[in-house]
Amino acid sequence: MSLLFHMIRCLLLVLIAAVAAAAAETPIVFVHGNGDDATKWLPVIWMFESNGYPADRLHAIRFTDPSARREDSKAEEFRSSTTDQASELSAFVTRVLLQTKSSKVILVGSSRGGLTIRNYVKNAGGAAVVSHAILCGTPNHGVFAMDAGLDGEFNGKGHFVKQLNEGSEVVDGVRFLTIRSDKNDKYAQRNVGYDGPELKGAENVVLPDLDHREVAFHPLAFAEMYRFITGAKPKVMTPAAEASPAVSGLITSYAGMAATNRPMAGVRFRVYALQQDSADRDGAPLLDIVTTATGAWGPLTVDPRRNYEFVLEKDGRTVTYFKSGLLRTTSILNFRFATPTPGEKGNLIIHRPQGYLSKGRDALTIDGAAVEALLPGVPTRDAVGVTVTKGVTVKLRDEVIRARPAASPNELNIVELLWD
Repeated sequence: MSLLFHMIRCLLLVLIAAVAAAAAETPIVFVHGNGDDATKWLPVIWMFESNGYPADRLHAIRFTDPSARREDSKAEEFRSSTTDQASELSAFVTRVLLQTKSSKVILVGSSRGGLTIRNYVKNAGGAAVVSHAILCGTPNHGVFAMDAGLDGEFNGKGHFVKQLNEGSEVVDGVRFLTIRSDKNDKYAQRNVGYDGPELKGAENVVLPDLDHREVAFHPLAFAEMYRFITGAKPKVMTPAAEASPAVSGLITSYAGMAATNRPMAGVRFRVYALQQDSADRDGAPLLDIVTTATGAWGPLTVDPRRNYEFVLEKDGRTVTYFKSGLLRTTSILNFRFATPTPGEKGNLIIHRPQGYLSKGRDALTIDGAAVEALLPGVPTRDAVGVTVTKGVTVKLRDEVIRARPAASPNELNIVELLWD
């Protein structure tokens, strides 16, 4: 019996290893949420790469018009319907399958991106080519549930969400994982319940204290994705820095009061390295171009240990992003020609695209002093404005960014945090 048991055990281990190896060869398509862009997935993609997942198997879609229509069935310029999103995802998946010569993909979605994945899998033939679907902070039972506004994409009683949940909430042949917060997701509160993102028939994971975005982009969320896909725990939970990463991306904009990922032409784009211990520029620009109709910039080789300043200038306005932690090569480092947020005060904006900020939970500091402008409670804001008189050092957990305030009303200076 012991010999037979040993043989069976060895066979099982071989099978498990084979399944894990096959999973690691399956392309992953990351699907961003409402109003977002592909850059959101940089930390997750780099963590997958640092754990040995092939870089050429990691893809992030950039929806043309990522902001949802107010009424799904009514055309609205620069906004997308549920059909628009599923169609664009379908075309992107087909391209990835052709490029990689694969028969299946894995889909990972944040927020609205998860609804798009479900629509594609259930209604557009996606089940035939999708092996795993991971939905992070997705409002699977709505952001709200009301009898009015049934044409709204995020209404739990509306036509779209109701159809997705009719019959089985999952689709045969596709493995589903949902990742949600316990009580810190601003879109899953009293109206639909904290468990609103869960699906019957899926594996449902709760990550306590994380917010609506963190359940997609935090290292703990990555660990659940990696385990679900490969059957193993990740070996590292932070990206390994490359010696000389090459970064590139797009310049995009807003249109019709909606965030878009449409390329923006005619933007003078400059990149400066900052001095090691200050927010001052360290010499001439490393890159100085004017964008064409493609909106593309780069590639630019950077030092992962340095802070950088990215300057966008057009029509008398300047938008400057201060960033750190550019650890690995990427082609999806996109910048929007942003506009000031109504009511946001201050000459320096601190922005956290991969998460939200709340007082007591997030120890955000400027020159060592706590930022008091944060609000307590459930994290709902991804940016905070502050007024400073000189270059400062902004810190959140282990990320440190040096930045300068805007010098005139026509300038918008943004500290853009990347890590958890």
